[in-house]
Amino acid sequence: MSGMQAPAGDSPGGPSGQPNAPAARRTAQKEAIRAELSTLDEFVSARDLHRRLEDAEVSVGVATVYRQLNRLAEQGEVDVISNPEGERLYRACASSDHHHHLVCRYCGKAVEIEPPAEQWLKDISERHGFSSISHTIEVFGVCGDCSAHQDRAAGS
Repeated sequence: MSGMQAPAGDSPGGPSGQPNAPAARRTAQKEAIRAELSTLDEFVSARDLHRRLEDAEVSVGVATVYRQLNRLAEQGEVDVISNPEGERLYRACASSDHHHHLVCRYCGKAVEIEPPAEQWLKDISERHGFSSISHTIEVFGVCGDCSAHQDRAAGS
C-alpha cells in the first residue's frame, strides 16, 4: 500500500473506506419516501407522510421528508398541489407528461384530467405578448364515494 489517500471527494466512504453513513441514510430515507408514496392513490401532506413512515418504523425526520419531497418534485417524480387551505400535498407522479388533477377535498383521491385550457392559455399568452408561460390547474370537489357517504350520513 502506498500510504496515499484519495481526496475526500473521490471516495464514497470515510477514511476507513466504509460507506458514508449519513449519505447512505439519506438514500435509504429517500427510497423509503418513494416506496411509501407508491402505495398511495391520494395526495398526502409531508406531515401525514412523515406519520405514515413513523408508523412503519422508518427513522426519518420531518425536515428530511420535506427536503426529499421537494427534490422528488424538482425531478418530476412527484406531483405537488396546494389544497384550498394552501397546504402543499404530494403524490407519486403517474405521468411524466404535463397534466392536471381533479382532487376530492375530503379523502384526497385524485384523478388526472386533460382540461381544454392548454390551447386557450397558449393563444391568450401570444395575444398579449407573453412567452415561456407556465400554469397550474387544481380542481377540487367531492368524489363519488365521499358524496355517497355524506348522503348516507344525512339520511341517518
